[in-house]
Amino acid sequence: MKRHPFFALLALAALSACQGCGKQPDDPSGGGADGVAVTYTTTADAARQMARDEVLLMRPGDAATHRITLTGEEFQTVDGFGLAITQASCYNLLKMAPAERTAFLKEVFDREEGMGSSLVRVCIGGSDFSMDEFSWCDEPGMEHFAVHPLDEQYLFPILDEIYAINPGLQIIASPWSCPRWMKVGEDGKTPHDFWVAGHLGEAYYRDYADYFVRWIKEMERRGYKILAVTLQNEPLHRGNSMSTYMSWQEQSNFLKWAVGPAFAAAGLKTKVLLYDHNYNYDNNGPQQDYPLHIFEDPEANRYAAGSAWHNYGGDPSVLDGVHARFPDKDIYFTEASIGTWNYSFEDCLINDFRDIFLGTLGRWGRGVTLWNLMLDYQGKPFRPRGCSTCYGAVSIDAASYSLGSVVRNSHYYDVAHCSKVLQPGAVRLGTSGHPGTGVSCQVYRNPDGSYAALLLNEGREDALVNLVTGKHSVGCRIPARAVQSVLWQE
Repeated sequence: MKRHPFFALLALAALSACQGCGKQPDDPSGGGADGVAVTYTTTADAARQMARDEVLLMRPGDAATHRITLTGEEFQTVDGFGLAITQASCYNLLKMAPAERTAFLKEVFDREEGMGSSLVRVCIGGSDFSMDEFSWCDEPGMEHFAVHPLDEQYLFPILDEIYAINPGLQIIASPWSCPRWMKVGEDGKTPHDFWVAGHLGEAYYRDYADYFVRWIKEMERRGYKILAVTLQNEPLHRGNSMSTYMSWQEQSNFLKWAVGPAFAAAGLKTKVLLYDHNYNYDNNGPQQDYPLHIFEDPEANRYAAGSAWHNYGGDPSVLDGVHARFPDKDIYFTEASIGTWNYSFEDCLINDFRDIFLGTLGRWGRGVTLWNLMLDYQGKPFRPRGCSTCYGAVSIDAASYSLGSVVRNSHYYDVAHCSKVLQPGAVRLGTSGHPGTGVSCQVYRNPDGSYAALLLNEGREDALVNLVTGKHSVGCRIPARAVQSVLWQE
């Protein structure tokens, strides 16, 4: 695994204190100074990593080059950004000394002193990054439903510590497989007593809907806020260490015949998100437009809050068509990985921020979660048939499990840039103007009235963007090949 030693030098205070602010950009507005905005910058060469600077707030003046002005339009609200709290992540976190683990979790989840991550993904049962294959009802019959000891041992202690730091954290949850006794083969009848592949049998729809209800209620009883569930992780993928094939026809029937009525009867407010797989539908012809077919069924539509997406195939532009057809349905991005097949800090920082974060948010997306929060330097632990080449958002040395050995990879910074300046409930705002060639810009208003901007410079030269609100002008100088986020108060 290629590691970047300079990551280990990143002080925890880098997210909350300026360690030598850089030169401020020239004011292009012609106005007078009126307070400061805070910027956070990460460059693709990693010379700057969430580096905090202050920029003078100026009174709006004459039009300037690359001026971005608010139009008064408002788009979607945002729930948050974060990473998957898999059992593998929990295993590594629990190997750390308690004080160092708490320091790291504060770095990620504390809204004042850290990045303030407010949305995570959790597996319902096991996954390819759990300590074993399991569900919460491995014996036939729902009378055997119970919390699994592996979640008691690994997941709950970490969630408890995170919630003590950020009580507002919300969870999107996904199963990798239904219990094996609920599975049937391709003929829809023959039992399929394996974790890999198989289908959910129609005879077990009500039991499995009850399983979801019980799981959500138990998690919420423990104080964990389940914002949404998906009905199957990667439903078109038969080959994972835990998997269940679920066509759009099967998911539609399961939702309208069992899950929707069960959630309504239980009074659950948890959202149901459809699909949870790749933009290109895994090139499975009959499954193209998977969630759209379900939305088109009025009976299923009433129970579906939106759709969830991965990027292991296809292009985020597919979300344009999803929103155009069903603008009332939420869009979330729920999984992406980095690993030996694609990783360089420079390329993944820039490309993923453009495609996953700006790409989702600019297409009405309400949140982004990426894959494992923490793996060791060898990408462990993982299950047989699971991903043996994945990196975590951070990597830790299994020889020491020390905080000083933590390597912060590109996904860490992509999440940090959004979480640090966008509060849950932030509203994306309409803008006019052009930020310049190779530069992207989105502006938001937070619930506390502050403003935030997400900026990306893909060019090889520094860029200047002048953000103009009703009262202020913020001149932001973005280094070449860099991500920058900005926060200011009107």
